[in-house]
Amino acid sequence: MMKILSLFILLLLVPVHVRSLNPPLNDDVLGLIVFKADIQDPYGKLVSWNEDDDSCCNWVGVTCDPRSNRVFELVLDGFSLSGKIGKGLLQLQFLHKLSLAKNNLTGNLTPVLTRLENLRDLDVSENSLSGSLPGDFFHQCGSLRSISLAFNEFTGEIPDNLSSCSTLASLNFSCNQFSGSLPSGLWSLEGLRSLDLSNNQLGGEIPKGIEGLNNLREINLGRNKFTGVVPDGIGSCSLLRSIDLSFNSLSGNLPNTMQKLTLCNNLNLRKNSLVGGVPDWLGEMRSLETLDFSDNSFSGQVPISIGNLQSMKVLNISMNDFTGSLPDSMNNCKNLLAIDFSQNSFTGTLPGWIFQLGIQEVLLSGNRLTGSMDSPLSSSLDNSSKKLLVLDLSHNAFSGQIPSSVGDFSSLQVLDLSENWLDGSIPLDIGRAISLKQLRLDKNSFVGTIPTSIANCSSLTSLILSRNNLTGPIPAAVAQLTNLQTVDLSFNRLTGTLPKQLANLANLLSFNISHNQLQGPLPAGGFFNTISPSSVAFNPSLCGAAVNTSCPTVLPKPIVLNPEPSDSPPGSIPQNLVRKKSVLSISALIAIGAAAVIVIGVIAITVLNLRVRSSTSRSAAALVLSGGDDYSRSSTTDANSGKLVMFSGDPHFSTGAHALLNKDCELGRGGFGAVYKTVLKDGRPVAIKKLTVSSLVKSQEEFEREVKKLGTVRHPNLVSLEGYYWTPSLQLLIYEFISGGSLYKHLHEGYGGNSLSWNDRFNIILGTAKSLAHLHKVNIIHYNLKSSNILIDSAGEPKVADFGLARMLPMLDRYVLSKKINSALGYMAPEFACRAVKITDKCDVYGFGVLVLEVVTGKVPIEYVEDDMVVLCDMVREALEEGRVEECVDGRLQGNFPADEVIPVMKLGLICTSQVPSNRPDMEEVINILELIRCPSEGQDEFM
Repeated sequence: MMKILSLFILLLLVPVHVRSLNPPLNDDVLGLIVFKADIQDPYGKLVSWNEDDDSCCNWVGVTCDPRSNRVFELVLDGFSLSGKIGKGLLQLQFLHKLSLAKNNLTGNLTPVLTRLENLRDLDVSENSLSGSLPGDFFHQCGSLRSISLAFNEFTGEIPDNLSSCSTLASLNFSCNQFSGSLPSGLWSLEGLRSLDLSNNQLGGEIPKGIEGLNNLREINLGRNKFTGVVPDGIGSCSLLRSIDLSFNSLSGNLPNTMQKLTLCNNLNLRKNSLVGGVPDWLGEMRSLETLDFSDNSFSGQVPISIGNLQSMKVLNISMNDFTGSLPDSMNNCKNLLAIDFSQNSFTGTLPGWIFQLGIQEVLLSGNRLTGSMDSPLSSSLDNSSKKLLVLDLSHNAFSGQIPSSVGDFSSLQVLDLSENWLDGSIPLDIGRAISLKQLRLDKNSFVGTIPTSIANCSSLTSLILSRNNLTGPIPAAVAQLTNLQTVDLSFNRLTGTLPKQLANLANLLSFNISHNQLQGPLPAGGFFNTISPSSVAFNPSLCGAAVNTSCPTVLPKPIVLNPEPSDSPPGSIPQNLVRKKSVLSISALIAIGAAAVIVIGVIAITVLNLRVRSSTSRSAAALVLSGGDDYSRSSTTDANSGKLVMFSGDPHFSTGAHALLNKDCELGRGGFGAVYKTVLKDGRPVAIKKLTVSSLVKSQEEFEREVKKLGTVRHPNLVSLEGYYWTPSLQLLIYEFISGGSLYKHLHEGYGGNSLSWNDRFNIILGTAKSLAHLHKVNIIHYNLKSSNILIDSAGEPKVADFGLARMLPMLDRYVLSKKINSALGYMAPEFACRAVKITDKCDVYGFGVLVLEVVTGKVPIEYVEDDMVVLCDMVREALEEGRVEECVDGRLQGNFPADEVIPVMKLGLICTSQVPSNRPDMEEVINILELIRCPSEGQDEFM
């Protein structure tokens, strides 16, 4: 360390003398050692950098010029380095390339790096650098040809003196938080070939003068806030290969000059407000391979000239106002791989060229197409048709039957024909489409039975046949589809009993059979133990817990054998084989007698228990009222006085028994007991939970051991346990008092008068996640997570209460737990209902997922609406599948929430509520995901 310190002094005080020294203290060694001293190297990637070396040319990441023996390149990509970029690099005066990408470097980016006279390539992308670029950042950019600051956290405006970098060929500032308008001097960089400013907050109109970039090959200004029109001068950039202006607010028509861009192969104008028709000159851009005009306000017919785009691979013009028929000229586009014409107003029939070109994805949903599908499908059965992967013709007016030739599409993975006028039966040949993963035929007029051949589609994950006229039973063949996650057979006329084998479908997330005529018991085990009641409703003859109807136990009536010889006439039934309705078997009589004894015993024990509790409550009340030395930490365990232990502070109460027995002091009630407010002698308020599980609580020794363990748990987002009181029949837990009310009251009762903002809600979700992660680290499972158990303190921070109370019961019996936590209906993980599955911290993850959806939507986990029951998880999941997820956001947030945060958070909630515990993330992973969602530059696309 002394040597490094001396090097610092030399570097800062006498740089001229340092440069004049001969090795071993040459500039490069010195500079790199000083650079290393400013950063952390957790994996020892720079262990070869030794300050005693004469040369650094053999150090990892360092490349020297063989002629001068000076550092030419420094490439440390993906080394997991952290810390700040210091001034040591200033010593590398011959450095041409500096790449520090994919690390964890932080802090501001000072003009130090651009002062390196010979630096040509600078890449600090994918770090955590922040702050704004100083005004003189590009004042001396020397011979800089390439600079990338992508995927960081830079803010502020792009400096105007960027125009000083006259030799710049590549500029990438994408995925930051730059704001303001584009600097006008940007268009003076005549050597610029690649410009990427996407995923920022840049705004205003795109300034004129872009025609000055004669060498520009790629421009990406997507995902910003640009307004105005597409600049007319863009057509003068004749070398352009790729243009991305997507996700802005551009308006007006396409400039006619764009027809000059004959070399352009990628044109993306998605999600703007562009208007007018697609011009005929579009056919002149013959190099186009990808064209995306989706989510604009284009109108009119698609021009015939589009057939000239014979290099086209991907064409997306969805979500516009196009009319007319699909142009037959597209038969010339032999290289097409995907087309998306959905959500327009196209009319006419289904053209055959769609299936003759070997297209892999065909999306035509949400139009006005009519006619039969039989002819186009049946006439296209050649090698081209076998390439089809996705076929979505939903939300049209197609009629007739599904042709049996659909089975010849052996590679087809998604078939969506929902919301048409199709009829007839589902063809048996559907089973030959063995690659199917999603099959949607809902909202048609199909009749007949569900074909058993569906079992051949072993990859199927989604089977949606709802709202048809299907009859017959659900075939047992469905149970062979082990990858099934979503099944919807609702609103049909299905009959018969459910195959028991359905319980073996381990990946099920949703199984809706409501509004049919099914009968008998639900399958036992697995997903069906926790199936939503709304998913099985309106099947009058179904029975089981989910429909709140007990299944009748079918026992054979006793056969009474008559030992006497029969005198019955020939042909009559022998009397010794007649079932006597009036005679009960011995086992039945024993069962009835045992039941009577049990009932009488329960009544007697209940009466005695009430008397004992009344007595002990009065005794405890007297004790609390008396105060005195009985409350010391070392007090005795005399059954007549009880034992009070406080983990810190003065244990005396300033109020007495009324604090426990007076309704006016009651704060609430839960599955484990009632909570009251009282005040300690020092004036500090506390909350006292009076446990109502006395008959289930462990012995004093075990009880105290568990309570003391909970008393040691401390976290900013957990309610602290301050002490306890014990008698064999009365137990009190003493907690810190939180004044801000529960999350439930804030969400559903308007507590405090103001609704929670999105920032408040996000912080509550994140704080709750951190508290659960802390509990899981110390091997404590909450078991009872719900919004009423999350309190809000005066600073708006969440405090999770009631954690670990189930540990005080004699055993973690799921029946007992489910009864004691019945107020957590809707939060409980499905494995609570299955004795064969181990209860783990993934139960808390499930409850957390439900809580997330409750916070975002403002709705309770289960809501009863007339004769139906709405399950929040199911509602959000269905909305997600139908693309309506934003409709689920709490109305009090409408117009005032960031969709790029809210929607990923809702999706995270659904992931946490997976039916299969192993599919749920752990709470540490949840925290990481939430932090990524809050910081989009870290890569939130994975949640989209």
